[in-house]
Amino acid sequence: MDTHTSSDLTVLKVGGAVVENQESLAQLIRDFAAIPGPKVLVHGGGRSATALASQLGIETKMVEGRRITDDEMLRVVTMVYGGLVNKNIVAQLQAAGINALGLTGADMDIIRSHRRPLKNGIDYGWVGDVDCADGPRLATLLQQGITPVIAPLTHDGQGHLLNTNADTMAQTVACALAPQFSVSLRFAFEKRGVMGNPDDPSSFIPHITEQDFQQLRAQGIVSGGMLPKLENAFQAIHQGVSEVLIGETLITA
Repeated sequence: MDTHTSSDLTVLKVGGAVVENQESLAQLIRDFAAIPGPKVLVHGGGRSATALASQLGIETKMVEGRRITDDEMLRVVTMVYGGLVNKNIVAQLQAAGINALGLTGADMDIIRSHRRPLKNGIDYGWVGDVDCADGPRLATLLQQGITPVIAPLTHDGQGHLLNTNADTMAQTVACALAPQFSVSLRFAFEKRGVMGNPDDPSSFIPHITEQDFQQLRAQGIVSGGMLPKLENAFQAIHQGVSEVLIGETLITA
């Protein structure tokens, strides 16, 4: 039996570079408000966290693009992600006529994770790897006309907040909602989409299958931060998400 309803749902993930700039944020609000039907926004905010940490005299430590989150940095990212960035987006959406609700994974217990174990001897601190999202609870909000705006923070059920990758959170939310909706997962960022050469606008790749991805990765054409985005995309497709777009690049099995 098909468990999907006729409702289409959009889960949009936007990076910090988009939401931290007033001009690009204004354009995002206009575009997001124009998306028909129920929708969820998942956002980043790393640049703002780095800037505030610097003002407070707290050193930012990164390993392979991942932020080391000790006690002091956890306080910073909680203030920035769950407060400043999240509530600014919510206020802008309310002004655009979208009844938005700002959430972290701890609110309503919508997303749980566990503290990342030591990896190659590296202690990432209070960084969370996602375990699950509560699709039915999120669906209840959506069915009431409420638009969740989710900050990249989760919790472990033991009272600890965890700094969590927003791409993974968006993918987990999309999969959790797939039994209730026909879900389109979209990753929006500053580039047009997946590029064969990040410095060459003409190298845009409009469509990638899983076989294409394996070849592009083996050839080193896609690398760095694009790899986890594509891995999340294919995992979402395998778990019932109807379509995934990275910028304008369509991802299919």
